[in-house]
Amino acid sequence: MRGNGGKIAKKIHWESLHDDEGYVKKIRHVTGSILHIWVEADRDIALSRMDTAMLDRAVRECGLGKEAVTLLWDLSHVGEVNLSYKQSIADIIFNWSPGLRCVVFFNVKEPVRVVVESFIAIVPEGIDAIMATTYEDAEAKAEAVLGGTQEEKNGRTAAECSQIRAKNEFLAAVARISWMNMLDQHIAIPSPDNRFHLFFKAVEAMQSDLRAKESEKEMELDKLKQELEQRLTHMVIKMNAQTELNKKSGRDFEKEIAELKARIATQDMELTRVSTAIAEKTTALRNLLDQIYALDIDPTQKRQMTDSCLSLIETETIEKRLNIELTEADSVFLSKLQKKHPNLNQRELRISLLVKLNYDTREIARSVGISTRGMESIRYRMHKKLGLGKHQSIKTYLSDLAVTM
Repeated sequence: MRGNGGKIAKKIHWESLHDDEGYVKKIRHVTGSILHIWVEADRDIALSRMDTAMLDRAVRECGLGKEAVTLLWDLSHVGEVNLSYKQSIADIIFNWSPGLRCVVFFNVKEPVRVVVESFIAIVPEGIDAIMATTYEDAEAKAEAVLGGTQEEKNGRTAAECSQIRAKNEFLAAVARISWMNMLDQHIAIPSPDNRFHLFFKAVEAMQSDLRAKESEKEMELDKLKQELEQRLTHMVIKMNAQTELNKKSGRDFEKEIAELKARIATQDMELTRVSTAIAEKTTALRNLLDQIYALDIDPTQKRQMTDSCLSLIETETIEKRLNIELTEADSVFLSKLQKKHPNLNQRELRISLLVKLNYDTREIARSVGISTRGMESIRYRMHKKLGLGKHQSIKTYLSDLAVTM
């Protein structure tokens, strides 16, 4: 059978490379509405997916979209057919447009014979499905179908025809159950005296078992769905609760910031007052110093008086400088330090700040109005109150504490 002057139409894009499976599937137009499908491979392969798009393209480009198609299916190198491929062929048989008129399988290997016979058994009325031996035999049988000259019984007896029908019904029932999951289909059971009765009963039992398993599977899926929904609900509740907690923490933090700012504002006012008072005292001391310089008294006594004034002026100047350098960060440091070490008194807190700000012992002692020796005693007590080891430095501890806050 040849078209276009005896030539077989074949296009390179009617090929599909299955590189992972190790074969190439090809299609060619024989003549009329007949297409030839085969695979090229160097070993027996397993068909895993149907190339429906390639088949549609071949049909469209051959102008066969308005009539049913006949397929000559060469299975020379096919040693296995996967479930997905079986389902794809079933889809073509029942749903494909333009539809099938005839399917001829040939060069069928023994391992896939039952699969082919099952396809033949499930085809609907109006489609002829046949097995052939060679390509020439497949062409001849396709011609007979299209020409309406095929032999129906081929000289078989009534008993043989009955057995063939029973076998086809059996294969069709199994195919519908396993390929298409038709677990509720009615299976016509032959009478108990029929030789195929037990086979059909076995299929019916298998169908019932599969329905039970399907039901169990659906119940398990429903249970998993309910558990998932409960988990999602709990997660949403937890997230909402965490959101509310975060909001509350945010409000508390804002409140604490506002309180700190208020304290800072109050301390700024106090610092301004203290700074003004110190400036006034320093001015008075300088005036007093000028008056002492003008006195006509014993030089030794004058020197003692001027030294005392100069010492007081220096102390007031240091005090003023310390008060001016008190920042918001220093206030936060004092607040955190007091929370961490509530056993520190106000003087010790002030000394801690001055130590952190790198003032030496002499300046700190003058600032708090004690002697240098007294300052050493206070540092010793603070060392214990802060819980420091023998070789730990108060200055290092306070500096590290300020960084981590």
